[in-house]
Amino acid sequence: MKILVTYWSQTGNTKKVAEAIFNALPETKFLKPFNEVQSLEGYDLIFIGFPVMQFGPHPEAKKFLSGHAVGRKIALFVTHAMLSGGENPKQEIMLKRELDKCRAACSGSELLGLFHCQGELSENAANELMASNIPMLMEFAKMLPLTIGHPDQSDLDKAKVFTGTVITAFLTHG
Repeated sequence: MKILVTYWSQTGNTKKVAEAIFNALPETKFLKPFNEVQSLEGYDLIFIGFPVMQFGPHPEAKKFLSGHAVGRKIALFVTHAMLSGGENPKQEIMLKRELDKCRAACSGSELLGLFHCQGELSENAANELMASNIPMLMEFAKMLPLTIGHPDQSDLDKAKVFTGTVITAFLTHG
């Protein structure tokens, strides 16, 4: 089995998760950012990662998925700045919508799983959100302190468990 872990990362959050997934893989494996991937030919399974930005998949992710992933067996991993775990029911609803958009972006693929975790909101992004004067975006900017240090070791450990689950699903449903 030949596996690719590919990602687009703006601040390094998604790259950390990509590396955790890569390190948990047992087979012939490759780790490459999107811009180093010419084709997905020859890979049996592809893990594709990107940040959620502007309430859905980043434009680079949409472009990559539509240009490369159609007809492939894939697993998605995404990072976002939102709390997940029931701390804020309104955010949980928004996060579900964002993750649904991520799933929809790979509708031509065979999706074997979706992992998501909180990433650290960059100070630049928080400043841009605050300067928008849009109340909802300003609320996101205020979450900056709650995101510091994410993805943390617990998040990365969960990514490794996800990797095992995807491998099992792939081997079971081949």
